[in-house]
Amino acid sequence: MMPEAGADTNTPSQVVFHRLLLNTLLSGVTSTFLWFALTFWVYLETRSVVVTGVIGGAYSLSSAVLSPFFGTFVDRHRKHEAMMLTTTVSVVSFAIATTVFVAIDADRLLALTNPFFWVLVGATLLGSVAGQVRSIALSTCVTLLVPADQRDRANGKVGTVTGVSFAITSVFSGLVIGRLGMGWAYYCALALTVGALAHLRSIEIDEAKPAVATDGERRPHVDIRGAFEAIMSVPGLMMLILLAAFNNLLAGVFMALMDPYGLSLVSVETWGFLWGFISLAFIAGGIVVARRGLGQNPLRLVLIGNLVNWAVCAVFGLRSSIVMLTIGMVVWLGLIPVIEAAEQTVLQRAIPYERQGRVFGFAQLVENAAAPLTAFLMAPIAETAFMPFMTDGLGADWIGGWFGTGPERGIALMFTLAGLIGVAVTAFAWVSRSYRRLSEAWVPAVA
Repeated sequence: MMPEAGADTNTPSQVVFHRLLLNTLLSGVTSTFLWFALTFWVYLETRSVVVTGVIGGAYSLSSAVLSPFFGTFVDRHRKHEAMMLTTTVSVVSFAIATTVFVAIDADRLLALTNPFFWVLVGATLLGSVAGQVRSIALSTCVTLLVPADQRDRANGKVGTVTGVSFAITSVFSGLVIGRLGMGWAYYCALALTVGALAHLRSIEIDEAKPAVATDGERRPHVDIRGAFEAIMSVPGLMMLILLAAFNNLLAGVFMALMDPYGLSLVSVETWGFLWGFISLAFIAGGIVVARRGLGQNPLRLVLIGNLVNWAVCAVFGLRSSIVMLTIGMVVWLGLIPVIEAAEQTVLQRAIPYERQGRVFGFAQLVENAAAPLTAFLMAPIAETAFMPFMTDGLGADWIGGWFGTGPERGIALMFTLAGLIGVAVTAFAWVSRSYRRLSEAWVPAVA
C-alpha cells in the first residue's frame, strides 16, 4: 500500500501487511514460474495445442472447483494458519513432481498414455492451485490490516506485486526451459517454496480466533449459501461478479491459444523475455492505483477498462506481427490491475469481514469456472476448424488476401472475434439496470 503523503506507514499492521506482500511475491514467483515452465515444455516437446489447452484449462477448473472450499476454510481459520497450511501443501506437491521428473525418462514421461505424466501434471497443478488460499487470505488481510480509505491503494500494491512476480517468472521460465531444461524449473520451484514457508513462519498476524459453531449448528465445509446471501444483500453486486465471469469466459481463448500464437512468431527465449517486458505494464498499472487510488466510482473503471481491453483484443491480431501483439498485451495487462483492484475494493467495502473469504471464494468459482470451458473447447476448435479454415479453407479464400493465411492466422481470427463479443457485452452491462443500482448504492456509501 502506498498512502498519501503524511500517512503513517510504520504501524504494526502496516509492517505485517508489507511482510505478507513480500511473502506473496516469493510464493507467486514460484507457482507462476513452474506453471509457465511446464506449459512451455509440454508444448515444445509435443507441439500439441490440445494438450496445452487441457493443461491451462485444468488449472482454472481446479481453482474454480476448490475456491468455495478455500474461501470457507479461510473464514473459519486464522489467516496465518491458512497460509501456512497451503504453503506446506505446495512444498509436498512440488517435491512429488520433482521426484517423478527425476525418476522417469523424459521420452517415456511425455507419452500422454503414461500415468506418470499425469501424476507430474497433477502434483504441479495441486502445488500451484494451493496458492489460491493465499490469494483469498491476502484479500481478507487487506480488510483486517488496512484502513478503509486506503484499501484501494493497498489493492493496487497487491496488483503491483502480482505484476512483478509475473514479469520475473515470464523471463526465467523461458530461459530455464530454453537453456537448462525442465528439471531446473522443478529444483528452483521447490527451493523457493521451502524459502517462502520459512519466511511465513516468522510473520505474526494479530487476529481474533474466528467464531466456532454453537451446539447443534451445522457448518458446511463449502458454504456457498452464505456467500450467495451476502452477495445478494447488495443490489447489483451479482452483476459485477457475472461480468467478471463472462470476461474470464472469453479470456479462455487467451489461456488456450496465446502461447501457441506467440511461439509461432518468436523463439521460446524471446517469448519469455517479451512477457517479462509486457509484464512491466501490469506493474505500472498497479503502481498507479497504489499512488492515486481509484476515485469515487471504481465501478466505472471496471467497465471502461473492460471496454478498452476487448477493443484491443479485436485489433492486435489483424496482422501477423509481434509488434502489434506486444502493444495489445501491454494495454491489456496495464488495465488488469486497475480492473481487479476496483472489483476487490467494492467487495471489501460491501461484504462483512467474517464472510469475505466465502465471497471471494464464490467469486473465484463463478469467474474461474468460465475460463476452462473455453480453454477446453477453444484449443480443439482452433486445431480442427479455425487453423485449417485460414490455411487452405474458405477463410483463406475469403479474407486471406488482407488478413493473411496459415495456422497462426486462424488463432488470430479467434482473438478478433472474442474481442468483438467482449465489446458488445461490456456495452450492454454499462446500460443495464444492475449497474445503475450498484453505482447508486456505491457512491453514497463512499461519500
